[in-house]
Amino acid sequence: MNEFSMLVQDIIYFSNTFGMDLLRSTIALFVVIDPLGTIPLFINITHKKTKKERNEISKTAVVTAGGLLIMFAIAGTQILSLFGITIASFMIAGGILLFIISVELLTHGSWRFGGDITDDSGVIPLAFPLLAGPGAIAAVILSFQTTGLIITLISIVIVIGATYVIYYLTDPLYKILGRRGSLIITRVFAILVAAIAVQYVVNGLESFLNN
Repeated sequence: MNEFSMLVQDIIYFSNTFGMDLLRSTIALFVVIDPLGTIPLFINITHKKTKKERNEISKTAVVTAGGLLIMFAIAGTQILSLFGITIASFMIAGGILLFIISVELLTHGSWRFGGDITDDSGVIPLAFPLLAGPGAIAAVILSFQTTGLIITLISIVIVIGATYVIYYLTDPLYKILGRRGSLIITRVFAILVAAIAVQYVVNGLESFLNN
């Protein structure tokens, strides 16, 4: 009886711990990825596309981002070490790329380098560096180190699934905002992207100095 009670207590403890770790990992990743914050850019990239093309862009973005995050969750430390890259260097590089994107959005109101190729738009800049950016990659690597692979993978699937749903529902939002409204929001969002980019660089430099 005592052994059974101890077994039940262990199961309850494991369930509570697993649930809390999963909740923390999922919330942290969702905040870092911030799919709601990328809606203006998604609208800007896809406003000339058909509904089918928009769906293809969102699928490409979330599948690519999910694949990158899973890959880095499993072997992120080894991949960076293989090329002699530290997390700090990765964050600085990603911050610079994000800053270039923000300048494009501020000056031109759009991301010009995706062209009219649907898949390219879904990969750059949506999948990387906005969704699976240096912050998200660092988050999944840290999650793997602290909570393990299973929780990290589940949290990635949950957040990526939520991101796809959010992108799928952007069509009604664009109808409400219109072209002018979306351009205004895009430029406001560009300032936030620039701030995030600078913070990535600052964090990377602080890591260098601390080491």
